[in-house]
Amino acid sequence: MSRRNKAVKRVVPPDPRYDSQTVSKFVSNLMTEGKKSLAEGIFYKAMDMIEERTGQPGVAVFKQAVNNVKPAVEVKSRRVGGASLQVPVEVRPERRTALAMRWLISYSRDRGEKTMAERLAAELVLASKGEGNAIKKKEDTHRMAEANRAFAHYRW
Repeated sequence: MSRRNKAVKRVVPPDPRYDSQTVSKFVSNLMTEGKKSLAEGIFYKAMDMIEERTGQPGVAVFKQAVNNVKPAVEVKSRRVGGASLQVPVEVRPERRTALAMRWLISYSRDRGEKTMAERLAAELVLASKGEGNAIKKKEDTHRMAEANRAFAHYRW
């Protein structure tokens, strides 16, 4: 156990357009090489595309997508008697959203559309419907935890 003080959680300032901390966090995750204005532009363009395609508010679709991708359980490696076991553990709420955002961004980047805004919009729309690669990743994670349920008593 660390003898240092607990790290103080910083308050994330909400984004200017939607006044949402979740959106601000997502834009920060989307950002590469410190180019935040570029990341904001990509995100807002994706929101406009989503509103065009679905006829619903973009932020509502975004929040639905993040909620659908959030994992409830994951597996962690634990050494027991010389063997590494995959032990299922519950995911803390902050980590759930962080994982959901990370998966959405990484699978958006892997898509085939031309611009990043198009890729992000497509992945968010699919995730809000309960489809797409990010949802598949969540289901795989849950399946792995379910398969290793026998080792749940090794939780720490």
